[in-house]
Amino acid sequence: MNIANDHNPIEHFQRWFHEVDKAHPEDEANAMLLSTKGLDGFPKSRIVLLKSFTWEGFIFFTNYNSEKGKAIAKDNNVSVLFNWIKSKREVLISGKAEKLPENLSEGYFESRPEGSKLGAWASDQSKVIASREILEERLKKYETQFQNREIPKPEFWGGYLIKPFQLEFITHDPLVGFKRVTRYELRSDYSWSKEITYSK
Repeated sequence: MNIANDHNPIEHFQRWFHEVDKAHPEDEANAMLLSTKGLDGFPKSRIVLLKSFTWEGFIFFTNYNSEKGKAIAKDNNVSVLFNWIKSKREVLISGKAEKLPENLSEGYFESRPEGSKLGAWASDQSKVIASREILEERLKKYETQFQNREIPKPEFWGGYLIKPFQLEFITHDPLVGFKRVTRYELRSDYSWSKEITYSK
């Protein structure tokens, strides 16, 4: 086991993310498996897209009325997994999800294509939609409503910032049959500890 204290995990993530994205541009390097504690008490996981990352953490956008949005409102402890199979790398992140300030969500919404904006209005994830036809009807409704108008961000839609307190960077080496795990943990003084281990 090797312990070091001189690195920032966001820099580590940035390096890996750009290496993976450049090496395999046909893959969605920003696809991440988000896990929450469901309202029924059981873990729930789904794929969401990382839209950006900062020194504070990792940002994604969704419908606040969705199952994941309601789960985060009740318990904002979440985990995220990036599984970059072709690169034989994984990143596992544990943290707390917090809503972005409204102005930041609005800024991102304004940058989206018109179809994506209308889709955010049409997809009311707090209710069950019985068929695709109903969804298409809702989409047409909002196309008419916002015709020749700026499409505003729905109140029920916006972003989350996942502030990490633990990150694990895992490299698999099938030739020798072991994996290398670099684990960062946030200390009480907001510095990061770093631990490197090897295992079969």
